[in-house]
Amino acid sequence: MNKTIYFIRHGETEYNKLGIVQGSGIDSELNEVGQQQAQAFFNHYQNVNFELVIASGLQRTHQTVAPFIQNKKIPFEKTPLINEINWGIHEGQKYEPWMKDSYQKMIKEWSVGNFDASLEKGESARSLADRLQQFLDGIVQRPEKEILVCTHGRTLRCMMCLVSQQHLREMETYHHHNTGLYKTHWKNGAFEVELKNDTLHLNG
Repeated sequence: MNKTIYFIRHGETEYNKLGIVQGSGIDSELNEVGQQQAQAFFNHYQNVNFELVIASGLQRTHQTVAPFIQNKKIPFEKTPLINEINWGIHEGQKYEPWMKDSYQKMIKEWSVGNFDASLEKGESARSLADRLQQFLDGIVQRPEKEILVCTHGRTLRCMMCLVSQQHLREMETYHHHNTGLYKTHWKNGAFEVELKNDTLHLNG
């Protein structure tokens, strides 16, 4: 069955604003800017005939899609399969030079195919990709034709590699803005990507 799936990143949080690492272990809320971004996305896409809204298990994604749930009464589901990656001991910490060094070391490992590398007590790229593939395998089997999915930055990067059938080392080529949209189409057993990190809705 052909379908269109809209993948967006959550709106801004104070952790984003202050440069503090979030990840799956930090359940932060949207700040005022994030709420405005969520409303702007709703204003722009409220006339799309979404049949289902899916968010991660973290409240910043729930709050981002809340206008669709509250105003359009669209069925809503939550799943930890699309939670942000766990950044281990970096979570809750303001970005410091020592963190940058260990992060870049991990990214370098990923670039040469070592997807089991992770930050201390954190999640690997392989683990992230495995649960995202499980999510994608499920969503393409669903009956709904128009679906909105709200998730997280690193999750989106990994998701788009899987959607585009690219090697995971290509994650760094994908960018993400708060409420940035990746619009995809599932046709004939494969995905096509129409929009990448689109923020047109924020220009108004």
